[in-house]
Amino acid sequence: MNKMSKKKKIFLAADAFFIALLVFLDQYTKHLAVVHLMDKPPFKIINGVLELNFLKNSGAAFGLLQNQKVFFILVAIMILIIIAYVLFRLPDEKKYNIMHILLVLIASGAAGNMIDRVRQDYVVDFIYFVIINFPIFNVADIYVTVATFVFVILFLFYYQENDFSFLSFRQQKKFREFK
Repeated sequence: MNKMSKKKKIFLAADAFFIALLVFLDQYTKHLAVVHLMDKPPFKIINGVLELNFLKNSGAAFGLLQNQKVFFILVAIMILIIIAYVLFRLPDEKKYNIMHILLVLIASGAAGNMIDRVRQDYVVDFIYFVIINFPIFNVADIYVTVATFVFVILFLFYYQENDFSFLSFRQQKKFREFK
């Protein structure tokens, strides 16, 4: 059985710390939204462009899948399990450092919104781009969206197919050719 390297332990401890920190920041911003925005008119940051507007969202983006709490919680749990698996398997090489950051962001966003759904059956959204009439969102949504966008760019232009062989469930055995 292979022991986990010291560097791997440090990475995983840092990942857990930053997930906790980012979830805290998400939950704190949602708390501020409840305290300062609920049952009040929108707070205009840039008139006609950006405002803070409280919304109880029991669905997904664009109002899809309303009142599907159990579904969203199960999806979040599945995402967190997959991310944990990948983080444990991720090589210690420098080229994977950005992947640690992206996975931490996605896990933080999934956990932040899952906490809302478990505690209160809805997610608190409050950031609204008026200029493009974009759906109201929150900090956890920013984590997931930005990380996923960067992830796709990295998959397309930076990482190669064999860079993900560490995710294989098959044990790769090296055979020597005997002469």
